[in-house]
Amino acid sequence: MSNQHIFQEMDHAMGTLKEKVQLMATLTCQNIRHAIQSLLAQDLDLARMVIGDDTEVDELEVKIDQMGLDILIRFHPVATDLRAVITAMKTAHNLERISDHAVNIAKRTKKICKSQSPIEVKFIEPLFIMAEKIFNDAIFAYNQGNSELGQDLHLSDKELDAAYKEVSSSLSGQLENAGSNAENILHLILVARSIERIGDLAVNIGEDSFFLSKARDIRHEQRRNQG
Repeated sequence: MSNQHIFQEMDHAMGTLKEKVQLMATLTCQNIRHAIQSLLAQDLDLARMVIGDDTEVDELEVKIDQMGLDILIRFHPVATDLRAVITAMKTAHNLERISDHAVNIAKRTKKICKSQSPIEVKFIEPLFIMAEKIFNDAIFAYNQGNSELGQDLHLSDKELDAAYKEVSSSLSGQLENAGSNAENILHLILVARSIERIGDLAVNIGEDSFFLSKARDIRHEQRRNQG
C-alpha cells in the first residue's frame, strides 16, 4: 500500500472522527436545552424524552473511543494529528458527562411534576442561559480551532459559579420554612448544581481545544496563577 493511500485513509478516518464528535455535541446541546425546557414548562413528556435520548449520546462516546483507538493503532499519528485524536476522545467524554447532567435535570423535573406542591422555577433560567453560552463557545472553539476562545471560557464560568452560589444560597435559606415544598427546593438545588457542572465540563472542552491548537496543557493554570 502506497504512503499516499495510507495518508488518504488516515485523513478520511480523522474527518469521520471529528464528524462524530460534532454530531455528539449537537445531540448533547439538544438534550440540555430540552432538559431545562422540560423544567420551565413542567413538561413530563419532554423530560422523559431527554432520558431516552441520552442513550444515543452514550453510544456515540463508545463509537468515538473505538474510532480513536483504531486510528492510533493503524496509523500511529504524531504531533497535531495525535493531539486531534486525543482531544476528540476527551471531548466525547466531557459531552457524555454533560448529557448525564441533562438527564439529572430531567429526572428532577419528573419528580417536581409529580409533586402536589407547585413551585416557581423561572429563576433557574438565567443560570442555564449562561451555561449554554459557555457550552456553545466551547464547541465553537473545538470546531474552529479557536484557542483564544477556549482559553477564555474560565472567565464566563466564574460568572456562572457566582450566580450558582447565589441561587443555591437563596434556595438553602428557604428550606427551613418550606414545609411541603422542601423536597422540591432540594430538587432545584440539585438542578442548579447540574447546570453549574455543565459549565465546568464545557470549560474542559475549551481547555482541550487550546491543547489541540497550541500543544500546551492549560488545565489548572488559572488556579495556580491566582494562588
